[in-house]
Amino acid sequence: MDLSALQKLGYGLYVISSRQGERLNGQIANVVFQTTSEPPTIAICINKQNLTHEYIKESRMFSVSVLEQDTPMTFIGRFGFRCGRDFDKFKETAHMKSARGTPIVTEHAVSYLECEVIDGIDLGTHMLFVGNLVGAETLTGSEAMTYDYYHRVKRGKSPRTAPTYTQSKDKVQHEEVIEMEKYKCTVCGYIYDPKNGDPDSGIKPGTPFTEIPDDWVCPVCGVGKDQFERMD
Repeated sequence: MDLSALQKLGYGLYVISSRQGERLNGQIANVVFQTTSEPPTIAICINKQNLTHEYIKESRMFSVSVLEQDTPMTFIGRFGFRCGRDFDKFKETAHMKSARGTPIVTEHAVSYLECEVIDGIDLGTHMLFVGNLVGAETLTGSEAMTYDYYHRVKRGKSPRTAPTYTQSKDKVQHEEVIEMEKYKCTVCGYIYDPKNGDPDSGIKPGTPFTEIPDDWVCPVCGVGKDQFERMD
């Protein structure tokens, strides 16, 4: 079976947010779709291992922030590859709370939806939440990011908890980038290539990984150099 056929399905890139009391959390997701028009309902798919799943299950509320095409990888890494159990994703993120207390990420968002959960379908590893649309607003006229753009142009990776993650795809990407002296982040899959460096962090092209300052962090998920391994 050719699982790469699944990559032809269309997706966007979103931040799903919820709360547990005063605690806020959010995560990157790509499975969001409208299920009915009258009344308008929205469905999302969340891994049961994720903290956001716990918050949605308890509060019965969630928001969807539609990300713009120019969203930086560092922002995506914050919500896609960091765990809310030991990292406050909202501390340095522009956001607001609705009248119902639902956190809504506004940074890099072209629009947002707020939903109240009315049903849930257990899919084994994931839960499909269906919610009534109780709030929505367009924030900018920027173009929304597609999942294809995230992978093809930004060279983004899928977390292992993502509904669309496939091991075979990860292996293909690995084979495409194998060269001497490249280093791979064991958390998010980002690959440091000395030929490109990391100009956004002040690392010039041609800089070997061993010469990068010790306080340098992964530009995607923010972990330190000790979380990288050399690619043979």
